[in-house]
Amino acid sequence: MQSGDNEKFYRLWHEVNNSEIVRNISALTNTKGKKAWVPLQRGGDARKWYGNNLYIVNLSDEGADIKRTKNASLRNADHYFNISATWNRLSQTRFYVRHVEQGYAFDDLSPFANSYLAEKHYEHLGLLASSAARYLISFISTGRKTEVGHVSQIPLPTTFNSGEAVSTICKKLIELSKNDWNSYEESAGFIKPSLLDNVDKINSLCNLYKKQCASWQRSIFEMQRLEEENNRLFIEAYSLQTELTPEVSINEITLTCNPYYRYGGNRTDEELKAMLQSDTVAELISYTIGCIMGRYSLDREGLVYAHAGNEDFKALVEEGAYARFPADSDGILPLTVEAWFEDDIAARVVEFVRTVWGVEHLEENLQFIADSLCLAAIKPVKKGGETSRETIRRYLSTQFFKDHLKTYKKRPIYWLFSSGKEKAFECLVYLHRYNETTLPRMRTEYVTPLLGQMDSRIERLRLQQNEAETAEAKRIGKEIDSLTKQLTELRSFDDQLKHYADMKIQLDLDDGVKVNYGKFGTLLAEVKAITGDKAE
Repeated sequence: MQSGDNEKFYRLWHEVNNSEIVRNISALTNTKGKKAWVPLQRGGDARKWYGNNLYIVNLSDEGADIKRTKNASLRNADHYFNISATWNRLSQTRFYVRHVEQGYAFDDLSPFANSYLAEKHYEHLGLLASSAARYLISFISTGRKTEVGHVSQIPLPTTFNSGEAVSTICKKLIELSKNDWNSYEESAGFIKPSLLDNVDKINSLCNLYKKQCASWQRSIFEMQRLEEENNRLFIEAYSLQTELTPEVSINEITLTCNPYYRYGGNRTDEELKAMLQSDTVAELISYTIGCIMGRYSLDREGLVYAHAGNEDFKALVEEGAYARFPADSDGILPLTVEAWFEDDIAARVVEFVRTVWGVEHLEENLQFIADSLCLAAIKPVKKGGETSRETIRRYLSTQFFKDHLKTYKKRPIYWLFSSGKEKAFECLVYLHRYNETTLPRMRTEYVTPLLGQMDSRIERLRLQQNEAETAEAKRIGKEIDSLTKQLTELRSFDDQLKHYADMKIQLDLDDGVKVNYGKFGTLLAEVKAITGDKAE
């Protein structure tokens, strides 16, 4: 497929109203007369067996709009939506093949192959994913691209009696890869973080992480064993024993839980372990924020709310979707360096940890979170320099949004409203719950009260300064100066917020994050990184 206008027709799956994504269709005619965002294969990372299921394409009414677009083509559309094998067209040196389930269209960056007999799919996938196929491809395709025509030239073995064994191996490999893919938020099939497994039996996050690492190791080694067995079968079938060996290096085991693949580079084992632990805890915090926003819930697995305009959210609350850990009432979470609000994001993260793992282990678990974040996500401080709660707050206020942008490919679902460089006020707003009341509520519930709190604190500090000794008076003076700058910034932000609140801005999620994020001027952080334009 060539859409002719990717910015118009392609989206990452998390950008739109999830209820408008049509999955598991069997033919383009299934979208006739309907609005339909359809899953799309579009290249991606070098990954084998399963994954890279990030994109959707607007194929409403059988792709009528695309068909009318200049330079567009729905080539081979009759073969879309079948169980297939796909690969990245621009990765000849790493010809990695993945299984694709029913219901996907295919971009030009993702050539695909259907088996002439459905029962042969896994056998053919095993062949294409083998080291023997990669070896043969290197003679057929000498450029940077691997096209369908190149793959079709791979000769089948003269005799091959291991089809059933290969199919069994491939199904196991797909299962391992799929379980790994669905363990992370970028997957539409994400259920919950791995650290929430076994919480009924283990209350220590540290022990849970150790148990999870052992499970990951088993998956990595099992995938390595199965891939090597698959390679061996095809090396023997093609009589390539003198040219190839079946061994697969650890960094070629394309599971996200495998740090040798995930991070690579010239890093030591200790560095890789530290990065994995830090990222795993950061992912837990991201899920926690999802639970606070109502995107996820401790009471239900997978995606709970990703509609539009906060519609039907109240009904979910009333039916008990968030009984164990209540979602935020408005999808606005204060994110400040200092604890100005009792229910700010840092406080709610602590509440989440207490709810899941209990008050008895709360301090131990908060310390594990803080220590893990300091391994790689944020810089550590001197021992005793800050409490675990302060470390978590520091991560949330300085690093979380950067990580969020990376996870969501610069198309964030939690938007960072910021008063500016002084960080007088910042908050996250959940894209799918934004509505016309969001900005007025942000102003009345948070910004206006904060203006009063800051003003009062400055007055109290001035009284203290008058009675303080020289050194203490100087310290207080610096605090007054800092707060005064923040107050000035906050007043300017409040003026802008009122202006945009009066505009009653509406979002059309079909337009995508890039367009919608640009509607709020300088109220939002990282506008240029997300929209490609400077804030107006």
